Amino acid sequence: MVHSNPLLRGGPSPRFITIGEIMLRLTPPNYGKIRAATSFEASYGGSEANIALALANLGIDSTFFSVVPNNSLGKSAVRMLRANDVHCAPVIFSTREETPTHRLGVYYLETGYGIRPSKVTYDRRHSAITEYDFSRVDLDGLLEGFHWLHLSGITPALSPSCAQFILDCLVKAKEKGITVSFDGNFRSTLWTWDQARDYCTRCLPYVDVLLGVEPYRLWKEERDHSLGDWKDGVPLQPSCQQQDQMFRRFVERFPNLKCIARHVRFAHSGSENSLMAYLWYQGRTFESKLFTFNILDRVGGGDAFASGLIYAMMNDYQPMDMVNFAVASSVVKHTIHGDGNITDDVDSIRNLMNMSFDIRR
Repeated sequence: MVHSNPLLRGGPSPRFITIGEIMLRLTPPNYGKIRAATSFEASYGGSEANIALALANLGIDSTFFSVVPNNSLGKSAVRMLRANDVHCAPVIFSTREETPTHRLGVYYLETGYGIRPSKVTYDRRHSAITEYDFSRVDLDGLLEGFHWLHLSGITPALSPSCAQFILDCLVKAKEKGITVSFDGNFRSTLWTWDQARDYCTRCLPYVDVLLGVEPYRLWKEERDHSLGDWKDGVPLQPSCQQQDQMFRRFVERFPNLKCIARHVRFAHSGSENSLMAYLWYQGRTFESKLFTFNILDRVGGGDAFASGLIYAMMNDYQPMDMVNFAVASSVVKHTIHGDGNITDDVDSIRNLMNMSFDIRR
């Protein structure tokens, strides 16, 4: 199968790879509070792993690279991905000599309800991926044969070695002609806003598809700090015109960008949200439908949006279908327990795009 989509550079059926951390997720059952919990529900997740899982479930040849401890937790996390058809052959199972603390990152989730929002507590310092010596990784071999690489701003925030490795991956992907998508994914518990902005801006010259627009410096001149940030004065729920202006500023500064997308959330309560999105593609900004829905599990909603967009682009959807499919993918994820958008039914997402809620028999 030869794709007409220029982002796939005319290759055969696309092969996708992403790089990041997978963590153990512990959640008190029944919307409980951590301080009162006597038991936790265990699952696994992480931004890049969530995207690999979602794409694999939709039929994309999807691979995940990470470093996990060579123990029962690390093996269980990888087993979960393999059970969802994610290729994990590149994953490194580290020893105590390679990663002394020999641990899998953990995060605790209090699921919000009604007026009470969800809350995440991280316990991921000194996890295996943060301590591994990435100079031992053969980047040529790791990325060989892939058409699409997805990275995020979370992994480089974990440690200086992770930050350098992600930059090295971006450079190597550019050399090899691989399409690169990148999601800034700012996490205030991992680094400061300025650190995230500086780093993510360094990544932009290597990116084809940009997801999210917040943690980037948009000065006309690299060293002219007096101009401030273009995001200043732009509301969290911008109009299409405001978003179009922002997108165009990105493209002026980084003409290598071929697509930019962001979703916009309206939080009516911890249990009810609305989502829509904007997509800049082929010189125009497209605005999606607005979806309003009840929430079963919000975590991973942004990753589902990203995976939906990547899937739609890989399958040559029209721009309006791209952005609506991405939002619908995120909406579906909000109805599924756990981090991952575990759905192998593309038609169910397309039906939601068309606001069809009939029972399927």
